[in-house]
Amino acid sequence: MENYKFSSRMNLLKGSEIRELMALTAKPEVISFAGGMPAPELFPVEGVKEACIQVMDEAGKNALQYCPTEGLVPLREKIVKRMEDKLQIKTDIDHVLLTSGSQQGLDFSARVFLNPGDVVLMESPSYLGAVNAFKACEPTFKEVPTDDFGMIPEELEKILATTDNVKMIYVIPDFQNPSGKTWTLERREKFMELVNKYEIPVIEDNPYGELRFEGEYLPSLKSMDTKDLVIFLGTMSKILAPGLRIGWVCANEKVLAKYNFVKQGADLQCSSLDQLVANKFLDMYDLDAHVDKIREVYHKRRDLMLKTMEECFPKSCKWTHPEGGLFTWVVLPEGVNAKDIAPKCLAQNVAFVPGGSFFPNGGKENHFRLNYSNATEERIVEGIQRMGAVLKEALGE
Repeated sequence: MENYKFSSRMNLLKGSEIRELMALTAKPEVISFAGGMPAPELFPVEGVKEACIQVMDEAGKNALQYCPTEGLVPLREKIVKRMEDKLQIKTDIDHVLLTSGSQQGLDFSARVFLNPGDVVLMESPSYLGAVNAFKACEPTFKEVPTDDFGMIPEELEKILATTDNVKMIYVIPDFQNPSGKTWTLERREKFMELVNKYEIPVIEDNPYGELRFEGEYLPSLKSMDTKDLVIFLGTMSKILAPGLRIGWVCANEKVLAKYNFVKQGADLQCSSLDQLVANKFLDMYDLDAHVDKIREVYHKRRDLMLKTMEECFPKSCKWTHPEGGLFTWVVLPEGVNAKDIAPKCLAQNVAFVPGGSFFPNGGKENHFRLNYSNATEERIVEGIQRMGAVLKEALGE
């Protein structure tokens, strides 16, 4: 092994804390609030099975053959329609490239825009998977402060006005990972005013946008984009099945051509079989009805988790009330390190993700993320009760 000379960028990369923690929580007795996974019992297994059979019967040779890098036309047409219906984004298939989940879109965004030393602006905190995807291109991260309403415009403008070489801004305006927060309409409008003023590309990541439990749907940033500055990342992982790896990038022709080149170098195309199966499923079944079912279950689980936290957690702990999505975000008293709490909870067979790694530049260890989508109601109550006991002992309450 000592003869291998790895690239310098490999020193910047490390395994995701979430992925490593999930390996520890694979035991059935562990109640895990750590991952960001959808509930497997809601996967439309029989529907996907029937779609697979029909695809192989009707187009088996095509399903096993290469297809265009951009992705299959019928599936992109359905994605275009869904973006307009759900997100108010008016576009066409020439502005959509299929990717292997939205995670691949994040990786491609870094390769398209970033040179070593370039500046990426992100919410504070932000999605750990995006931080890891961007790190390989050796940027500098600047965190933009947030509050309950999203990224703070005044803080963003201060950074834009005083920072050279900002190459892109990465945001999750709807049910953010990890905080669960959603930007208000006013924040979206002010954000787009600043983006247009400084003409900075925006990566809008929207994996959870359809999973709203309460309140009204708000327009995507892409739908408000008048200068073609927003690159939109979408996915079917949270509304259909993550194993199909159906994601997409929506951007203007010039930008999308660059993503296409990167896609050709990475893997040529997304799986022809998976694309055809997803397309057939959408032909055969009502995806809206399926998403309604998912929302109903996650809504109940969110309510139950928050109610049990209110009953069992120390009064000095605070947490967000997400209007949708998969996560709530807990803030511990200053000086308390969630990494010290995590092994004590794991000893009680409960797992969560400490929050420090969600801050691109580290620090702020008095936070942690809880997922409510992937545990039954019984396990949510039991797990939160165990966590509450650990926290009260640790905090002396």
